Amino acid sequence: MAKVKSAVLLFFLLLFASSIGWGKGLHTKHMTKEKIIIYQVLPRVFGNTNPTNKESGTITENGCGKFSSFDDATLSYIHKMGFTHIWFTGVVRHASQTDYSQFGIPSCHPAVVKGKAGSPYSIVDYYDVDPDLADDINNRMAEFEALVRRVHKKGMKVVLDFVPNHVARQYHSIAKPMGVKDFGADDDSRKAFDPQNNFYYCPNDTFAPYIDLKAGAEKPYFEAPAKATGNDCFNAHPNENDWYETVKLNYGVDYINGHHQCFYPIPNTWDKMTDILEYWAAKGVDAFRCDMAEMVPVDFWHHATQKLKALYPELLFIGEVYQPDLYRNYVGWGGFDYLYDKVGVYDTLRNVVCGQSPASAITQAWQQTDDINSHMLYFLENHDEQRIASPFFAGNGNKALPALIVSLFMRNNPFMMYMGQSLGEQGNNKEGFSGNDGRTTIFDYWCMESVYRMRQGKPTTEEQNLHTIYNKVLCLAKKEKTISNGLFFDLMYVNPSSEHFNANRQFAFLRKYNNELLIVCANFDDRNAEVEIKIPEHAFDCLDIEEGTYKGRELFTKSNHTFKLKKDGNISITVPSNFASVWKITL
Repeated sequence: MAKVKSAVLLFFLLLFASSIGWGKGLHTKHMTKEKIIIYQVLPRVFGNTNPTNKESGTITENGCGKFSSFDDATLSYIHKMGFTHIWFTGVVRHASQTDYSQFGIPSCHPAVVKGKAGSPYSIVDYYDVDPDLADDINNRMAEFEALVRRVHKKGMKVVLDFVPNHVARQYHSIAKPMGVKDFGADDDSRKAFDPQNNFYYCPNDTFAPYIDLKAGAEKPYFEAPAKATGNDCFNAHPNENDWYETVKLNYGVDYINGHHQCFYPIPNTWDKMTDILEYWAAKGVDAFRCDMAEMVPVDFWHHATQKLKALYPELLFIGEVYQPDLYRNYVGWGGFDYLYDKVGVYDTLRNVVCGQSPASAITQAWQQTDDINSHMLYFLENHDEQRIASPFFAGNGNKALPALIVSLFMRNNPFMMYMGQSLGEQGNNKEGFSGNDGRTTIFDYWCMESVYRMRQGKPTTEEQNLHTIYNKVLCLAKKEKTISNGLFFDLMYVNPSSEHFNANRQFAFLRKYNNELLIVCANFDDRNAEVEIKIPEHAFDCLDIEEGTYKGRELFTKSNHTFKLKKDGNISITVPSNFASVWKITL
């Protein structure tokens, strides 16, 4: 009996030890996992081979990429770069000014469509795909399904946008399954709020935003009673900066009367949206990037993710959440696998790159979410953010290479990259609805010249050089188990600014997996740095490192060096300007 009690006690001690981090160095091969690296693409721009680029041009004038743009060769190339997932933005059919009425697709009023191509986040039919992307419009869904199969065949997974907070003002599904009712079909529009309504209403008002309701059409757009606008504008008069082209969906939260939650019985919108997720998961979609997830109650997400993951256990949910105080609820109760780390790591890295924050600020940024670090998605660009190489950000894609290495190498969590980022795309265009703001348009038909040149095999020297570096960094992040599965130790607390280390422009840390140790130092300065990095005794204890003399190899230059690792001792390395040194040591 004493032996049984001892065994039970030992079991619980080991269980407790694992919960607080003991034994984290005891990795075995079957415990390893692949680092998720996501490539975000807007197919209509990525695959466009028409470089006309007329401001506010039509699809005929400016052209448009297709599902078929992602042929076997293109997908092989993307996979070879190190990507595990492709996030296809703008697939689900959204409001557009392009006329497809001859194919039985309803036309949209131009007053409530932003840009000729329209916003990918103004969904007009959750059960259909964008006809712009099809070679054979009548066969458009089959073309998307074939794309999913091609991606899977290349060993990657498909991420699809799910837009839960709002729909286009003229939402009407022509592709919904038998028995499915449109949003708002059974609403009582006499009520501003009813938990079983799909929309919020302004019962006594006609939609009258501060925009031109005619916009070149024969008759002005008319909506009565007015519906609430997508960015929580609960009156009939949104302005040009509001999401006036969208309608807010009702998940049972009474915003008009103190945000009272009416979740029992389950609101009708919950079931409709869960069914939509199931529809796309059944088509082979592997993950959903959930737009403005924080604007939808976490109780709905619990309801939806529980049901979907019971049916598809490997399905992932990635949430766009910007309020850190909500993170843990959306990860825990809400069932999200990953959340954007925008206001923490992204904002900090951007400030460091631009010289507005010290590199040491990165420590505080990751510490804010350390308890949920495996759930945070790092990135440096996406469709919402300004391009690194734009004059609004760094003005040069090379400036953010140390931030790229920090984002990819610092922790085990996923990383996301946007199309054109590896080429130093500037987004320095006035495309139409989208002005010259350092972003690549999501509203207009456009050809991104850097991607076009690369796809034609004619990149500029600068584009090719930057792309080659990205390729090396991404492949290392995918290949090195120390990066995808290793432990992390921040060295900044023992390396304040000194004669031999500039904490304003350098950031140093360790990664450890089995008998492999990485010493990483990122240099955000425009000059090479000769640095001395102190490795504290605590790092030796936490990472189970033995003192001694070891041979090291720099992963980018392939140069060799011998390091003497001693508790509270220093190592000396050279770190290139606007880059990093990554030394791999076998212990």
